[in-house]
Amino acid sequence: MRDLVFALMIAALTIVFVVQPVKVEGTSMLPRLHDGERIFVNKLVYYGLPEIERGDIVVFWFPDDPSKSYIKRVVGLPGETVEVREGRVVVNGRELAESYLDPQLNLARVNQLPLTVKKHYFFVMGDNRDHSSDSRLWGLVPEKYIYGKALFRYWPITEASLISHEDDHEVTMPAAAIRSGETDVDSAEESNDEP
Repeated sequence: MRDLVFALMIAALTIVFVVQPVKVEGTSMLPRLHDGERIFVNKLVYYGLPEIERGDIVVFWFPDDPSKSYIKRVVGLPGETVEVREGRVVVNGRELAESYLDPQLNLARVNQLPLTVKKHYFFVMGDNRDHSSDSRLWGLVPEKYIYGKALFRYWPITEASLISHEDDHEVTMPAAAIRSGETDVDSAEESNDEP
């Protein structure tokens, strides 16, 4: 009996301090996450372990109504300048290669004026850009509002898997190439030595 109580205490502490179950609501993170799926999020990110990076899928309290939580992908880090040109995300003058996006779900070629991300804030976007309410509409997310990083999909059980996150080293071309219309990634690729 003592072992059972100990195991339950460890499980409770893990849920309180380490992971939290979250239900995905809506389609803004398609194709990675689907409406109704259930995931665990790593709550240690709230305490800076590990640091939040570009490409991370995070869960946060909605800045305009902290009683609601959202799930989005981090695309802009503190100190960076983020803009959207013809539907492409440009960070510090370089286009991000976002292989996780489904081109069939991201047909709108909208523009977003450059926005410099303040210290302790993040620029977030849904992967289903045409159907996502995100930083393009309501601004930056304070770091203190981020309470978890997507970790593991546990429902539906047939889709149970770790949730992969993309890193920030996938930069395809300088913004000048986008302005001039040179958008063929293969012919405009530059060295990925610098993030």
